[in-house]
Amino acid sequence: MQRDRCGDLRRDLYAVLAAALLVTAAVLVGRHLQDTRHTLFVNWPPLLADWEPHLGPGTPAALLVAAAVVAYGPALAVRLSWRALLAAAWATGLAWTVSLALVDGWHRGIAEQLTTRSEYLRSVGRFDDIPATLRDFTAHILIDTPDNWPAHVAGHPPGATLTFVLLDRIGLHGGGWAGMWCITLGATACLAVLVAVRALVGEDPARRAAPFLVLAPAAVWMGTSADAYFAAVAAWAVALLALAVTGGPAGWAAGSGLLFGLACYLSYGLTLMAFLGAAVLLLGREGVRARLLPLCGLFLAGLAVVPAAFTLAGFDWWEAYRLLVTRYHQGAGGVRPYGYWVWANLACAVLIVGPATVAGLRRAGAALRGRGPATVAGARRAGAVLRGRARLAVLVSAAVLAVLVADLSGMSKAETERIWLPFALWLLPSCAFLTRPRAWLAAQAVLALLLNHLLRTGW
Repeated sequence: MQRDRCGDLRRDLYAVLAAALLVTAAVLVGRHLQDTRHTLFVNWPPLLADWEPHLGPGTPAALLVAAAVVAYGPALAVRLSWRALLAAAWATGLAWTVSLALVDGWHRGIAEQLTTRSEYLRSVGRFDDIPATLRDFTAHILIDTPDNWPAHVAGHPPGATLTFVLLDRIGLHGGGWAGMWCITLGATACLAVLVAVRALVGEDPARRAAPFLVLAPAAVWMGTSADAYFAAVAAWAVALLALAVTGGPAGWAAGSGLLFGLACYLSYGLTLMAFLGAAVLLLGREGVRARLLPLCGLFLAGLAVVPAAFTLAGFDWWEAYRLLVTRYHQGAGGVRPYGYWVWANLACAVLIVGPATVAGLRRAGAALRGRGPATVAGARRAGAVLRGRARLAVLVSAAVLAVLVADLSGMSKAETERIWLPFALWLLPSCAFLTRPRAWLAAQAVLALLLNHLLRTGW
């Protein structure tokens, strides 16, 4: 047994070393391409960032949260009641995200992000007449059209900008409110993943994964972009579906469909969350055979609500996406070399999820192949553990597949440190496979702190 554990740890470290070499290659090759050809449009490839070591008001809090989670997280994840664990995970994850964002100060770290970086708030005034703006939305996507939308407004369905329009309408004006909206909702994505893992795989893996979801390096970008909000909506869509197919109220299926539909009108790329949905149905198929058709009917009914509302308002999703592809190639996306980003994007993914997730994914692959240490004596119990490990591996693999499809599509060249947040969150549960959680959590925290303090991230 000890020999098996040592062998697993050694293979984990080999996987982490390979990932580190991938990141190093992406930095060195990217630096050369940017210096010689100027085609990457990022200053510290593969991330949209600048090298600028600094401290900030959030530094002490970030260090304190990291130390507390490393020291007490694994034990508390086992001891707390389930509801208390969810509350603690949300509060701690929120504190971790906010403290990292505040390393750059309130204005640059939070209040200005959605104004100067992603441009949503600068377009709020153009939605004075919402129905008319939705009808006319596609007419301003291409760069050569009059009054074309800024890049990030054009690059998303209008549901993204409309969210901030509605916040403004109810009196929550400006980047501070918009930023905290994204951060606060984004922190709930951790809970959605835990709920889904518990429903589909079991409570023990969910508890083991909880500290890693809380202390994820992804928080560096969850606190600075609207993609945190998108990730939360998509995560709860998957979680509600998981509850519906594992014996929960059938109405959860309708809620899941509603959120899936909303997600597709926040970001075109979130259609790839269908891979997670398919994994949920695969894992829950045995429990829903008798009521599969009613659940599917409720899901589809919920799914139709948001698309129907936008279509009736005059927005054509398919036409907008077709125009977006053209707009993408009119801008930096048409210049950035696919041959570099198709693998450098994966280096970005490593930085989002951290070394612990790399090791966890290696173990997930072993679980899919039916390999791994026998953790419980006895053939029947060992078989149950193996089935549980394989179920978690299937869920994680669906997220891997979504990432790979997004990567190969060529529509995710650069800035994937934020764009892939909705998928990256579903890679983190693979950390439940790991032994020695405190050491791995420390590695996660160190990576996040270094990224946030050595670089001025563009997001």
